[in-house]
Amino acid sequence: MLSSKIITLCYRKIIDTHSVKAWDKLVFEDSFAEFRMQAQSLDQRKQHRTFGELLQKVPGAEQLHFLVSAAIVNYLRQLNGKVPDITDNLGKLFLPFENFQFEIINSDRADIKKHQVAINFYSHPLYWHESIGDYLVLSDAATTPAQDGSVAVHQLRLSPYVSIHTLKYGQHER
Repeated sequence: MLSSKIITLCYRKIIDTHSVKAWDKLVFEDSFAEFRMQAQSLDQRKQHRTFGELLQKVPGAEQLHFLVSAAIVNYLRQLNGKVPDITDNLGKLFLPFENFQFEIINSDRADIKKHQVAINFYSHPLYWHESIGDYLVLSDAATTPAQDGSVAVHQLRLSPYVSIHTLKYGQHER
């Protein structure tokens, strides 16, 4: 038995007018269009242009995060369960996600340039075996070791917008 740490990671992906990847641009444009439509239904007299004004002055405006997230669900499916942008030290996308949280950071119904959203991706549980320099040595907690006890691992350097979200100590056989 080895002492182990089971972690989940969170990657906060911020998407705004400066985003250059095609996937990011689609999420940006569609979430803005959905924001405008949902804001219109909450504020039919168009008294409040910005997301901040809506939050302060329109009852129920906090539900805009959830309502607008519907516009991006199909884009998330395109990721095939892998967190975008986060690669191991071999440059491969490897980090599986099981949950996400969509958030509107800022927006203005009249100015798409002010639209900014974030998607927080939460990974599957991972074994954190050790750290080597700046790298975490990780394996999927659901992976069964080979007969010789070995398990495939990934080395991940924590970077901005990636953090350990949960940590659980336990025992496992390896």
